[in-house]
Amino acid sequence: MTTTRDQLIDTCMSTAGYDDWEPAPELPELGGKTLTDWRYGIHDARLTAERGYHPAEAEQKAYDEAMEAGAVDESGADDATLRGCVAKADGKVPDPQPPAVVQEISGAAFEKSQKTPEVTAVFAKWSSCMKDKGYDSYKQPLDASDDPRFANPDKVTAQEIATARADISCRDRYGVARAWFDAESKIQRAEIAKHMDEFDDVAAATREAITKAKAA
Repeated sequence: MTTTRDQLIDTCMSTAGYDDWEPAPELPELGGKTLTDWRYGIHDARLTAERGYHPAEAEQKAYDEAMEAGAVDESGADDATLRGCVAKADGKVPDPQPPAVVQEISGAAFEKSQKTPEVTAVFAKWSSCMKDKGYDSYKQPLDASDDPRFANPDKVTAQEIATARADISCRDRYGVARAWFDAESKIQRAEIAKHMDEFDDVAAATREAITKAKAA
């Protein structure tokens, strides 16, 4: 649906006299390829050995170039015209964002899962494993990847790589991602069952959106 929406905006802008206007380029993938990758942290030992917690260098470069290209608009289009075209397009193709109930359950389940006995136990094992490797300041797996010392997007240090390699070794030893995923999935299923009527509405709205997108 995103492509159809962009096409509708592009057509509207051309009709308004801005033939040179172009939508921002699709941003290349950066980092994790699935929601699980992003949600639970690193898992690729080969990439970790090269880049620590950073994305692959080629991916980062492509992403940065796309961001830079998307920041340039030489058509002279005014913001009001663009906003009008966006609104017009969204009237035909709904914005492809997860419905509120989906986002709420997803966010709440992620937080609750970290407090379940199964997950706190595996986190404790991971933390102990990291201490044995010389890293005694991390209580949970995401504490390591969120370390501000590794936040510079343009710099990967030897310290970061060493930390990430220890991290992924301890993750693999105790099955951190599997235990976390299982706990969160259980919470999500229970919450979905409580809100089944809302999910039925979401499914109906999705079918309607797809029909509109095909007809646009």
